[in-house]
Order: sequence, then structure tokens, then C-alpha cells
Amino acid sequence: MRAFLLSLLAASALATHPAGAQALPATATTTTPEQRQRSDAALAVFLAQDDAARRALDPLDTLERGEPLTAEQFRLIFDPALTTMQRARNAAARDALARINPDTLDPAQRISAKAYAAVLDDEQAMLSPPVADMLAMMPLNPVGGLQVEYPGLASAGGPMELATGADHAANLARDRALPAVFDAAIARYREGLARGVTSPRPVVETLIGQIDALLARPPEHSLFMTPAQQAQGLNGKSAMVARRRLLAEYRAATIEAVYPAYRTLRAFLANEYLPATRDSVGLDALPGGAALYRALLHHHTTLDLDPAQVHTLGLAEVARIQAEMDVVKTQLGFTGSLHAFFDEIRVDPRYHPRKTEDLAAGYRRVAQVVAAQAPRFFITMPRTPLLIMPHPAYRARFEAGGSYSPGTADASRPGVFYFNTFDLKSRFLTGIATLYLHEGAPGHHFQISLAQENPRLPDFQRYGGNTAYVEGWALYAETLGYAMGLYDDPMQHWGTLDDEMLRAMRLVVDTGLHSQGWSRAQALDYMLANSGMGRSDAQAEVDRYIADPGQAVAYKIGALTIQRLRGEAERRLGPRFDLRAFHAQVLGSGALPLPVLEDKIHDWIEEQAAR
Repeated sequence: MRAFLLSLLAASALATHPAGAQALPATATTTTPEQRQRSDAALAVFLAQDDAARRALDPLDTLERGEPLTAEQFRLIFDPALTTMQRARNAAARDALARINPDTLDPAQRISAKAYAAVLDDEQAMLSPPVADMLAMMPLNPVGGLQVEYPGLASAGGPMELATGADHAANLARDRALPAVFDAAIARYREGLARGVTSPRPVVETLIGQIDALLARPPEHSLFMTPAQQAQGLNGKSAMVARRRLLAEYRAATIEAVYPAYRTLRAFLANEYLPATRDSVGLDALPGGAALYRALLHHHTTLDLDPAQVHTLGLAEVARIQAEMDVVKTQLGFTGSLHAFFDEIRVDPRYHPRKTEDLAAGYRRVAQVVAAQAPRFFITMPRTPLLIMPHPAYRARFEAGGSYSPGTADASRPGVFYFNTFDLKSRFLTGIATLYLHEGAPGHHFQISLAQENPRLPDFQRYGGNTAYVEGWALYAETLGYAMGLYDDPMQHWGTLDDEMLRAMRLVVDTGLHSQGWSRAQALDYMLANSGMGRSDAQAEVDRYIADPGQAVAYKIGALTIQRLRGEAERRLGPRFDLRAFHAQVLGSGALPLPVLEDKIHDWIEEQAAR
């Protein structure tokens, strides 16, 4: 069945190449070294300049990367003028890239050119009026929206440099600008109300809950005060004066600007917007929603997907994984039906942690195994350390079981694998190994850190990415647990199947919600009926798919693509296949669009076969 599904992915519309990649012809053989050097240099200059121009027009991305951002730039986040500038820049970039002959590029640079062409094509589609206008009228998202990300971005532990007085002045100016930013978001919401485009009710309820959780903490104890409370380099008598002044400035900004901004946003959402939101949860309920959903599927997967085909693929994957689950539940000593075991595992205390340390200790044990085993699978390991920590309390209620926060390119700040302790009794001990492999090492931590740490790559390959590659790699990384011996324990084997089932169900549920008219209750019932997920986790997943259409589909699509490419390499190369070298090829160019990754791996296979 798995071979059939992988071949289906290869042969169907799921493997369609984007126009930008198709436009780049095969390598010519008559290029002189001087021509190649000039072309490579021209491409490098173009990529650096356009990537900088693109980032300058993406305030939230600039914040997340810890780069300087003025309050004036910050205020543009929800301004329609920003979209106009982004469209003009995209058109100019496409014209400039078309003037560089890919035949004359070095192979590594040709990959960069193909990848950037695909990025520009996707950007053009997402900036097109039908897509950009609809998304702009639903400006905040519980998954990665400014309202939930800003506290971390503005805090002492965030990505922004807070070492000098100028750094603090810029941070305080952004805090002071937050009311204007949220006012602009409210204006976009009101535009949507006038045009009949609103967020689903559950999304808005979650936004309100996130704001309530933030406002429940006194301003003096909020993350917005930590830059002053944890300021470095302030010693001695004069430093005490400076610290008091800094504390006073942050306290004033928090009390006078930040908290009022959140209160105003909450009041609008609760009193004006929520009563007018739609009860339907799928994009197909909106005018133009079907086309928007297909655009988002392409944005997240880098492939042209038919939602109906994705739905069918998901149903087949669910059936395959259930057959494997049936075997493992017997190994766990349960003789009843699979559905009965789903109910059993939710309530049997041996599958659940009693205290936070049960989870923390389990993740540490898995981390030790992975660290010892990694050289068998990888030529290069990240220099960036990886920490294991619980989710901060203010976010835990709204997070899934785990997440990853990247470190810095110079490894000065570690990456962090966060695990969730909210509603502890609903958490599972079974998923410890597979979750660490996905969110930590060798999943997100390896992929993101190795790209960031590679100075030979253009910045867009070091720091950018697409969901299908990033999450596809992390899901593929879970499968390495079999060879590492982490799933020899039937409990952990069950956990990885349960997590794989989650990604298969996403193909069904996401497309069901946004292209087949599924309700929130229907999606929740499907997930509970086909997995051993706890209700709180399942509800969080469904609400995430409602809030972020298409994103969840990319996990399985990306993983199936990497698995298929590995299978092709193993069959073509036979005993000469080197898994470590294959992984180096997959990870060595950053987060490529899937068609570009496929071309790269096929070229590598042929090179190896010719040796």
C-alpha cells in the first residue's frame, strides 16, 4: 500500500512543477569559467538585493529574524499601501531574474535561481488581488498572528537585539506603535464585515482567549517588562540609575500603550466582530473561497493540488496506518477492537504523565539516544545547541503537544524544543520519541540550524522555507526512529503511528473543512474516531486547520515526497546508496520547493550512478 501511495504522489497532479521552475532550461555545456563567474556574481548580487528589499517590506518577518525595524515600518503591517509596494517589488524582481541566463550558472547557483523563481511565482500568486484582499480582511490568526507573537518578539528572550540604548529605544517605540498597528487590523476587519468576508467564529473566540490570557498578567509581570528587568551590562551606581529609568520607560509603554492596545482589540473582537462572524468554518463558504483554498494549498506545498485528490490520498493513508496500529495494540496486550483501544488509551493512566517531570525526563532520554545515533545518519550536525523546555504558561493552552523555536545562525542563542504541559492528564507518554524527533533533533532543529549555519547559501535559502519541505522533513525525521531503535518499545511504536495518523487525517480533515463543507464537530468526530488523540489535542488541531487552511496538508505531502525520492535513490544505486549522503543532499540547499528538491535529487542520483 505504501509503495502504491508513493507512486500515486509521483504520477498524479501532486508532482506538478511550478511555472517558475519550468522556465529554467537545462545546463548548457559551452559556458566558459569567466561567463560562469560573472553569472554567479550577478545572481548573488540580485538575490542579496531583492531578498533585502523583500524583507524590508515584511515587518513581521523582520521582527522574527531579529533585524532592525523602525516604529514607522512596524505600523505598515496591516496597511494596504504595503501590499502595493510588495507587488511592485515582485514584478521588478521577476523581470530582473529573467535576465540572468541559467545556462551559465554553477550547479549550486542554478538551484538557487530555480528556487527563487518558484518563490517569486508563489509570491505573485499570494499578492494577487483576489487572494491578498481576502486574506487582508482576516488579518489576525491564532497560529502565528501578531497578537500572540508580539509578546515574545518584544521580550528579553526574543530575537531582537537589546544590548544598547538605541536597541531599547527602538523596542519602546514599537511598543508605543502597537495601538496604531492594532487599529489598522481593526480597520481591515471592518472592511471584511462590509464585504461579507469574516473569520469563522471559533477563530475569533480563540483570539479573544489568547488576549485574555495575556491581559490576566499584571503589566509589571508581563513579558513586555523583561527587557528592562533583564538588561545586561548595567552595573555600578550610574547603572542603577539607568536601570530605574529603563524600568520606568518600559512600565509606561506597557501601561499606556501595549495593554490598552490589546484591550481595544479585544473589545472590538468581542463586542463588534464576534456577533457578526460566520458559523461556517471552511473557506468554501466564502465568495471566492474555493480559489483561495487552492492558492493556499500551492503556497504551503509548492505543488498544484486538487483538494479531492488530496482527500482520497488521506483516506488511503488512514486505512494503511490503522492496519499497522491494529498489530501494535495487540503487542501492548489489548485484545479488543482498535476503536476500543482508542478509548482505553485515553483513560489508562499508564499511558499518561502524572507530573511534568515524566515528560521532561522522557524527552531527555530520547535526546541522548538521538545524539549518540545521529552520526550514523548525518555527515554534519548543527553547532547550535538544543534546549528542552515546557511551553510558557500564557501560550500552553493554545499550543499543540510540542513546537520548536530556532536558535541563531551564529549559535549564540540555542534552539528550543517546547513541550506542552497544559491539561497534563490529556498528554501521552506514547508520543515522546516521535515528537522529539519531529520538533527537535533531527527534525526542525537539524534542518533549520544547518541551513542557517551555512554561509555559502543565499539568505533566502538560509532563513526562508515552505511548509511542505520544512514540515515534510520533520515528519520524515520521525521515521528515522525505527532505525535508531526508539520504536522497539511498543508504546513508542504506537506513538509514532498515532502521530503519523494525525498527519494522514490532516489530508482528510483540512480538505473536508475547506472544500467539502465539513463542520467543526464533524472534523472533531472524525479525528477522535480514527486515532487515540485526547479531546483537547484533537480540538486544538481542528481549530488550527480552520484558522490556517492548507498548512496542515503540507506535512504528509512533503514527507511522502522525501520518502519517494529516497526509495528512488535506493533502487537506482543499490549497495552504493549512502543514507548520510542522501540526507546531506536533502538538507544542503535549505528549504527548497519540492519540484526543485526533486530535480536536485534526481541529478545527484545520476551523478552517483555514473561513478
